[in-house]
Amino acid sequence: MADSHVGKADPQSDTDSSSNVASSIAENLNEVRSRIHRAATQGGRDPADVQLVAVSKTFSAEHIRAAATAGQVDFGENRVQEGLQKCALLRDLNIRWHLIGHLQSNKTKKIVEPFAWIHSVDSADLLKRVNRIASEQDARLEVLIQVDLAGEATKHGATPEELPDILTTGSECQAAQIRGLMLMPPLDEPERVRPYFRRLYHLRNDLLGKGYDSRMLHHLSMGMSHDFEVAVQEGATIVRVGSAIFGARSQKRNNTPHR
Repeated sequence: MADSHVGKADPQSDTDSSSNVASSIAENLNEVRSRIHRAATQGGRDPADVQLVAVSKTFSAEHIRAAATAGQVDFGENRVQEGLQKCALLRDLNIRWHLIGHLQSNKTKKIVEPFAWIHSVDSADLLKRVNRIASEQDARLEVLIQVDLAGEATKHGATPEELPDILTTGSECQAAQIRGLMLMPPLDEPERVRPYFRRLYHLRNDLLGKGYDSRMLHHLSMGMSHDFEVAVQEGATIVRVGSAIFGARSQKRNNTPHR
């Protein structure tokens, strides 16, 4: 006689697994926050000036819900379609969504309503389009300008020379408001990345010295799971941390570098 339990799911096992995931995420969040606090203190900064964005790309709604339950508010997604699906599933939560991956202009209409922040505007033309669509939808977006400091052909981002034109355009935008700069450095070894973080910090200060509106240059979004402490020491006001909170990602799906 066949075992009647064969092939049946164990509800208790599923509950235990979910509980373990939630507990692990809560512990990881506390550890990341403690590391941010230490790094800020070492850099002579107020830890409260550093905003943590939990990068939830490829992770399930269950993972995000666990982090939100543990007090995390800001979440970042790389892919528009994946992000939109999660936004729809988690409307009951107090979440502020950040699009941190590359934004194709033809997908702008889709992201204006659910996302509060876009970290990856890299041209005056894209900024104008985002502003126009946000205005048409009676929405307000916080925008960061992605900067390319390494000249890598495979990376998106505006060059330092293009920033004045983008900032001038931003001064005329009401619906999509520039709030700072974002950096994706080319190297993974934290100390080798430090000069790029430092360069973005000085680039921002140079622009302030030239009279650009400080409200458009308040934030520096830089630093991921492997190097966010170095980024905080070098002036980051936003860090984008994924695997240090949610755990390792499947390699076959982890083909973008926001970690």
